[in-house]
Amino acid sequence: MTERTVLISGAGVAGPTLAYWLARAGFRPTVVERAAGLRSSGSPVDVRGPAARVAERMGITAKLREASTSARSLKFVDDAGRRTGQVPMSALGSADDIELPRTDLAEILHGAARDHAEFVFHDSITELHQDEGGVDVTFERGAPRRFDLVIGADGLHSAVRRLAFGPEAAFVEHMGVYIATLPLAEPPADPTAIVMYNSPGRAVAVHPSRGHGIAAFMFRGDALPGFDHRDTGQHKRMLAEAYAGAGWRVPELLERVREADDLYFDAVSRVRLDSWHTGRVALAGDAASCVSLFGDGSTLAMAGAFTLAEELGRTPSDATSAFRRYESEHRKLVEPKQRNVSTAAALLIPATRGGLAARNFGTRLLPIVSAARRLVPTRAA
Repeated sequence: MTERTVLISGAGVAGPTLAYWLARAGFRPTVVERAAGLRSSGSPVDVRGPAARVAERMGITAKLREASTSARSLKFVDDAGRRTGQVPMSALGSADDIELPRTDLAEILHGAARDHAEFVFHDSITELHQDEGGVDVTFERGAPRRFDLVIGADGLHSAVRRLAFGPEAAFVEHMGVYIATLPLAEPPADPTAIVMYNSPGRAVAVHPSRGHGIAAFMFRGDALPGFDHRDTGQHKRMLAEAYAGAGWRVPELLERVREADDLYFDAVSRVRLDSWHTGRVALAGDAASCVSLFGDGSTLAMAGAFTLAEELGRTPSDATSAFRRYESEHRKLVEPKQRNVSTAAALLIPATRGGLAARNFGTRLLPIVSAARRLVPTRAA
């Protein structure tokens, strides 16, 4: 029997994890990535629970810990920078949890997979045509190729999902919040603390990350007609309008936004599909089930990729059955996270002054820590 070929779109978190495990299961994976190289907002993400177990089996846990961040607490401050509350990051979780910049996680996963898969950067899928024997793929730059299977691990704005399942608007739900992140050149004053400022409907946080700070802006807002997640000029205007009159360090940070060429900005969204597969095409990571930018995106991406590869390895000649088993199993992890999106937003971005006061008063309660550990959200493709 010849090796079955699998094209994976996306070299973020889910894609390299899937490529690693598919190669071990006897498949021949190819990963195509739109960017010219590994890319990421660099924002801290968590590897915990099932993803920590996947990392251990890949032999990369030591590298993840070497790249981990130093955040130990979350401090809330007022307009003048005075502390109004504090939460220890260790209040919830286990010793196996690892927080690290997403760019480091992507690099470590790529390093584990690159000797076992073909990686094609600076290209993307433009057409998919499948039949009973395989999938014909047209690329933006490369020559057309045929694969046995195609997996979309290309994030919230997945091209594979659009081509195989339908327009993005049918599956992506705006959750009433926007998020922006920006790396800062200098380290924060306290390398062990995330510092967060709130006013009603707005939040700004500075995360120590690893060696330099990262600023995150989170604000409430309705879905904007004509919103374009690639239009940096539009994003800068939205931030300036949303944070007009805000206190603490916000004016200074907005000035950095105006000068930035590496701003990440998107709507906090939830992806829901009745099925994550159609024929020989399936979805993984945020492309299938984004739980919003507050969620355990990277953990779920790694866990889901492992489950998908495991099921395809069980029945390599029956992808449809493998896809069904993968989806049935992985939805058990995804659906509780999707139900908690509104709770996380209420804790991190209270809409009213009363809500802010109640949140600050209750900072010793454990439920907020679950959201706080993912305070600087990111894409988890």
